[in-house]
Amino acid sequence: MGEANKLPFKPVFNSYVSVEARPERLTAESGALLLREIDERLGVTRWLAERLEDLRIPELITHPFKELLRTAIQLKAQGWRDQDDADHLRDDPALRLSVSERRGDAALKPAPPVNDDPDVTERVPEGLSSQPTQSRLIKALSERHNRDVLREGVFETAIRRLHAMHGHKKRYVTMDVDSIPIDVWGNQDGAEYNGYYHRKVFHPLVANIAGTGDLLGLKLRPGKAHTANGAVSFIVPLIERLEQEAAQVVSVRFDAGFPEPEVLAELEQRSIGYVCRIKKNSVLDRLADPYVRRPVGRRPHKPRLWFHELAYRAESWPFPRRVVLVVKERPDDLFLDYFFLLTNWSAKEMPAEDLLDFYRKRGTAENYYGDLINVLKPALSCTTRQKSHYRGKEPSKRYPPGNSFMANDVTLQLAGIAYNLMHTARMMVSPKKGPQMSLKRLCEQVLHAPARLLLSGRYITLVIGQGYRKRWLKICREISKLRRLPQALPG
Repeated sequence: MGEANKLPFKPVFNSYVSVEARPERLTAESGALLLREIDERLGVTRWLAERLEDLRIPELITHPFKELLRTAIQLKAQGWRDQDDADHLRDDPALRLSVSERRGDAALKPAPPVNDDPDVTERVPEGLSSQPTQSRLIKALSERHNRDVLREGVFETAIRRLHAMHGHKKRYVTMDVDSIPIDVWGNQDGAEYNGYYHRKVFHPLVANIAGTGDLLGLKLRPGKAHTANGAVSFIVPLIERLEQEAAQVVSVRFDAGFPEPEVLAELEQRSIGYVCRIKKNSVLDRLADPYVRRPVGRRPHKPRLWFHELAYRAESWPFPRRVVLVVKERPDDLFLDYFFLLTNWSAKEMPAEDLLDFYRKRGTAENYYGDLINVLKPALSCTTRQKSHYRGKEPSKRYPPGNSFMANDVTLQLAGIAYNLMHTARMMVSPKKGPQMSLKRLCEQVLHAPARLLLSGRYITLVIGQGYRKRWLKICREISKLRRLPQALPG
């Protein structure tokens, strides 16, 4: 057996080194157990399973619905983007334990044959679900009701973290809203070339809580969608739920593509404070012209700022709105730079300097969006093209393809839930004061700690390297402080 497991690798630098592949319980996905415990205490999968519809035939079920959901979420949280990765990691012991409903070491044991044992009345999963099973899950979740539940699940996961770690409503909460590009390769429905990003993308809307980074919602849109398309129907339900469950006063911050008349009118009708940049145009340039003049005298060695209060009414606006002109002078620039901030706060409620400081904090939200795009890297690759071969063979059955745009929406929502679970772990391991750990560092230093599983009777010991002990000790202590939340949170 030893000779059969040896790999033909003899390094020149040290001929005493050899490589063997052994069927031992080794894993590089040990962090899946931490994410499962966070999931269990927050009750995320329980909440989803209670509301999602399982459309499968009961007699043909091998993998329980909760296990399929956990598998899809865990794989994304561990950085595995493709459904084929479920086959590659089918026997990984940490992932098998983290998704299983069975206690003890039952998840690591071979499944008994159903036909040979009269006492066995149900199918028992052996390893993770296969790629076709994951594909069928995505197709089932693409039904309208299930997609609505998944969208609510992204918000619910964020609110459950706040309740579990803070236990009370906040006085003020700011919601950052933006649109992000997700690169696409292939002929996916809705994927289009976007002239602003100069590549083929989907163009979803995204919202999070400023300062904490909790993801509140995602809305998949075609690649050519304007920044503000669907913004009202996306923003308003999130504000209503935030006011009910998370905060007493909600404000909104967004970029220059969002100040459309419908969006502004809806926020003003609900007395929601907002601030955003507004694109320059000839009318605004004429208003700014008297103030964009360099003062007499020698240029300073440090940058300077000036603020000017303006009233501006666009053609599509029913009345003038407050616009703050921000003029910037840099020592090395020949001309002054300037831009405009639009807000419904009065100058007394939010002076110009405070308004600029408030708006500049959008940079933190963009860092969180970068984590979502660059670390989780949602693979929105579902198409209407049927699979011609599976594992080198032609499928014996062919099923009609589902709606690929809806399937990609499901994939995006699952990635959002995975992000919030990872973000919960990130908040636990980050210092109380100071910069937060990035999701990339979380994966490197916590979630992908190499480990060995040791079995003793029905007890399992996870052995990790000593270098990972400090991070794991901190996050384990924080997890132990989480109270297990009920199905329904207090409003």
